[in-house]
Amino acid sequence: MARFLPQEAIRQKRDGATLDAADIRRLVEGVTGGEVSDAQIAAFAMAVFLRGMTPGETVELTLAMRDSGDALRWDDLPGPTSDKHSTGGVGDNVSLMLAPIAASCGLFVPMISGRGLGHTGGTLDKLEAIPGYDVRPDEATFRRAVREAGCAIVGQTARLAPADGRLYAVRDVTATVESVPLITASILSKKLAAGLRSLVLDVKTGSGAFMSRREDAETLALSLVEVARGAGLAASALVTDMDQPLASAAGNAVEVANAVRFLTGERQDARLREVTLALCGEMLVLAKLAETAEAGIAVAARALDEGHAAERFGRMVAMLGGPADYLERFDHHLPEAPVHLAVSAGEAGTVRAVDARALGLAVVQLGGGRTRAEDPVDPAVGLTDLAAIGQRVERGDALALVHARDRASAEAAVAAVRAAYDVGEATAAGPAVIGRIG
Repeated sequence: MARFLPQEAIRQKRDGATLDAADIRRLVEGVTGGEVSDAQIAAFAMAVFLRGMTPGETVELTLAMRDSGDALRWDDLPGPTSDKHSTGGVGDNVSLMLAPIAASCGLFVPMISGRGLGHTGGTLDKLEAIPGYDVRPDEATFRRAVREAGCAIVGQTARLAPADGRLYAVRDVTATVESVPLITASILSKKLAAGLRSLVLDVKTGSGAFMSRREDAETLALSLVEVARGAGLAASALVTDMDQPLASAAGNAVEVANAVRFLTGERQDARLREVTLALCGEMLVLAKLAETAEAGIAVAARALDEGHAAERFGRMVAMLGGPADYLERFDHHLPEAPVHLAVSAGEAGTVRAVDARALGLAVVQLGGGRTRAEDPVDPAVGLTDLAAIGQRVERGDALALVHARDRASAEAAVAAVRAAYDVGEATAAGPAVIGRIG
């Protein structure tokens, strides 16, 4: 076989050519093995950013990245495997409820999740607020949790799609993160390596999303569904609204507490319930456990309301090292910030707009997120009791409650949160689920 020259593949893509499958695979093998330099990865990423990729090229890139490391198999499970991926938002703790709801409906959910990115929260950061919860268990523990609890939410290991880790690190510092083909391959290579039979995508749009314009979100959703199917993975996507936080809490421990209250029925934010059940309905349809999304939603709602999902969540937490009595005493186990300050409304009226991104950044400034990958995260800080669009407030009423480590950071967050809210004439929020692809 002739020697592979990465620069030739880069040149072809730079000039708008379509790369063949063999060249894409050898390029990814070089990324994994170190034969392709960071400079060449950056050049390739920029060429793709500027020239794009055909759906066929993106399928080949996704499969090559999947094959760059280990791939899990779940042939021993007595039911189908499925998962959900969200493009990220503020107050988006859906995974914490969706995985156990889906498990209680007959699915097995080996959910590989990530950490916070920019102004958005990360599922692993949230779960690490639970004392003892191990987001990187050994494979035997992971498999046992999936089999016995029906779900396990853990982090990506270095052996799953390692080419993606190296490629993403270069994209992150070369202004090529927003490339739709590269986003698609990054997301799907990891999900395919996790051994799924089906996948539902939650692609968010609005002020708190990475894709703020709906047309961009729809373009990404279409790419994800088309490439997933091209790679042999059943998939569909929902486009959901992120013009306000999904939950009434934003942070780590506070979102976990919100999730437990949701699962036990103590408190369920309406938009959060709408999105969570809609995604579960899609999962059940793709897995052929429901004929229609509406039927799947009904099954999921019953599992949630009868307490089966809460029991699955408690079992998952215990099997991954958390407290056995977590469901009953979650408020005792979760860390709590020492300073609480209310954000009061400056005038009477109706909440007509919220800058969700600003709220996410307020959590980051409190210490609940990262400005650098190596930054520690304070699990206790965040925002709760967030007022929703369409909610009536009087002058002096609380728009939110800030949970902070000290008074100075609390006061800064109060100012940021107040500025993020627009209170005025009556308005109403649109639907939380605004589109479906696939």
